Amino acid sequence: MSFEILTIIAVSAFAFSGAIVALSERYDIFGTFMLGIATPFAGGIIRNIAMDVPVVHVWEQGYLFYVAFFTIAVVYFFPKGWVMFWDRWNVYLDAIGLSAFALQGAAFAIEQNFPLGGIIFAAIITGVGGGMTRDVLAQRRPMVLHQEIYAVWAMAIGLIVGLELVDLGNVWQKYTLFGVVFSCRIISYHSGWHLRFRDLYRL
Repeated sequence: MSFEILTIIAVSAFAFSGAIVALSERYDIFGTFMLGIATPFAGGIIRNIAMDVPVVHVWEQGYLFYVAFFTIAVVYFFPKGWVMFWDRWNVYLDAIGLSAFALQGAAFAIEQNFPLGGIIFAAIITGVGGGMTRDVLAQRRPMVLHQEIYAVWAMAIGLIVGLELVDLGNVWQKYTLFGVVFSCRIISYHSGWHLRFRDLYRL
């Protein structure tokens, strides 16, 4: 039940993020809802398509779609000041979403009996696929590919779970991993950690 609450928060956080990006790019109400819906659910769809698994269960999310729609409606219709206030805390909600969805992806791959590589891939795509889709639809460079340390934390979950260092059937181990990755994401954000990149325009 507690993990379901985290999933609800994760869906709401990613829907919020998608709607905020849509509004900042001056999308209309249809575009705002489309971008808001894509952000929390696109990762699972891409994962299933890439792993040749039916995507039908993604559409059977039930109440989670209502959570996303409600969140987007709040962003679109509520006063700008109220929305911007919550946007300042969005990094924490986003970190919850990243950790929860990456765990969800890893658990899904284990259920499908995928090897280590498949578990890592599923964790990464489920954790960051929605954000990448959001940025592409908004005609932005995907943040995950050039800003901060983000996808690495999803990869870490896949690696740890795939190597069976953590048993997702054990509640305490699962939540400990969730808490560690959440904390790492927050620390890396506030510390401004980045992966090394090579600038071809400098000697």
